[in-house]
Amino acid sequence: MKIFPAIDIKDKKCVRLVKGDFNNETVYQISPEEQAGKYKDHGFKNLHIVDLDGALTGDTVNLDIIQDIVDKFSLKVEVGGGIRNLDSIQKYIDAGVEKVILGSAAIKDKNLLKKACEKFSNKIALGLDAKDGYLSVSGWKENSNKLTLEYLREINDYGVSRLIYTDINRDGMKQSPNFDETMNVAEISNCPVVISGGVSSIDDIKKAKNLKNIEGIIVGKAIYDGDIKLEELVKEDA
Repeated sequence: MKIFPAIDIKDKKCVRLVKGDFNNETVYQISPEEQAGKYKDHGFKNLHIVDLDGALTGDTVNLDIIQDIVDKFSLKVEVGGGIRNLDSIQKYIDAGVEKVILGSAAIKDKNLLKKACEKFSNKIALGLDAKDGYLSVSGWKENSNKLTLEYLREINDYGVSRLIYTDINRDGMKQSPNFDETMNVAEISNCPVVISGGVSSIDDIKKAKNLKNIEGIIVGKAIYDGDIKLEELVKEDA
């Protein structure tokens, strides 16, 4: 199972939000490049990056930082945050990222998701961020009134290469992921699923390893707060 240590970038710094709330953020002293180097030095192969500035503006605000990380560390990077058109996807592909994550834009416009999967084969990941069974969009500020599983059935044959499922109620809370709902998603999904939101301990990682159709797990706040040691975590990375 792949471990995706996370870097959320805002104002060129590493930050973590609680439940996606921009007014409830923790800023860390380490730069995104330094944090990526730390992950690389410990032996991680994958990296999850969210451009929070991009999520707010819809532009590839931190493209230069992300390009720098890809060039320096040869990590397999997946990136999300405000990616709303094919041009932005192209910029990230050109920068060498492995997967580009479409979230709100794909939920609001299924046609964009379909076109992206056709044009960028095996490069598109879909981020499904849910609260109480319904998908949220626009930096989690809006409820889409669309049921997660219903939407997934609608787009399941589009050719998405990875699905990232986040339970917003768990994100940044370190209360363990919502494994039950994640498994409901993984059972339906035609592509492998990555678990996101709420990872609090190595036990969460070990539990995820035994689940079907789970490709990996994203770990963020628990790393920054020292609840999970990188030396322990990398042993679970396969």
